Amino acid sequence: MRTVTLPGGEQVPALGQGTWKMGEGRQSRETETAALRLGIDLGLTLIDTAEMYGEGEAEKVVGKAIAGQRERVFLVSKVYPHNASRRGIPAAWERSARRMGVDVIDLYLLHWRGPVPLAETVAAFEALKQAGRIRHWGVSNCDTDDMEELLAVPGGRDCAANQVLYSPEHRGIEFDLLPWQARQKILVMAYSPVGQGGRLLRAPALARVAARHAATPAQAALAWALRQSGVIAIPKAGTAAHVRENAAAAALALTGEDLAEIDGAFPKPTRRQPLAML
Repeated sequence: MRTVTLPGGEQVPALGQGTWKMGEGRQSRETETAALRLGIDLGLTLIDTAEMYGEGEAEKVVGKAIAGQRERVFLVSKVYPHNASRRGIPAAWERSARRMGVDVIDLYLLHWRGPVPLAETVAAFEALKQAGRIRHWGVSNCDTDDMEELLAVPGGRDCAANQVLYSPEHRGIEFDLLPWQARQKILVMAYSPVGQGGRLLRAPALARVAARHAATPAQAALAWALRQSGVIAIPKAGTAAHVRENAAAAALALTGEDLAEIDGAFPKPTRRQPLAML
């Protein structure tokens, strides 16, 4: 499994597991729990969740999946913007940690910007870090201007990651945000890397690329995201078959011909674009 490097030198998998919509009844909780546990066994040991997902229900699924093997997992969760205050963050952390049955969250993210000043959020994150309750902190859905503002506040340069929408059909971050974060050594976490609703996976160009490698369009989309250094992809998989499909993408290396075909169907950005979000 390819890895990326966090501030301080820690290595984490470049391909992890997302949990958006888990715990909401689309699959049984037993099936979702088993899928996450299989992913861990296959090397997808980074698991991303959030207090927003099912209003904590996804965190409960994660808790069941990692029970008895917490030490194998790099755990990521996210705090609501309205909870991202000096008092709100410790309380939100407490609820999330209780739902997951853990004492430490490895990476704790601000889910998106809200009414609380960034300086206050950073101060609260840093306090949790000093208390040993989180190991790293970061943000999500922040554009270049937001990130520049973040790094200007006290402690802001300790930001480890920014989780954003990134896939062949949403590649605006390549124009400015992705190279900016690379210069600052801040990881990009790509959510929905295989798209939403199936439209991306029906693209003929992606199908042709996948066929050349005896792969699936989803595996081709994941390999495309992982071609970038400093990028972590976190696709969700609620079944064992889907987990195995995702895990196999880690070994897929796209050629120059493959990348050119994807560029033809989904052109690189030539100007700055508003940050895409779901």
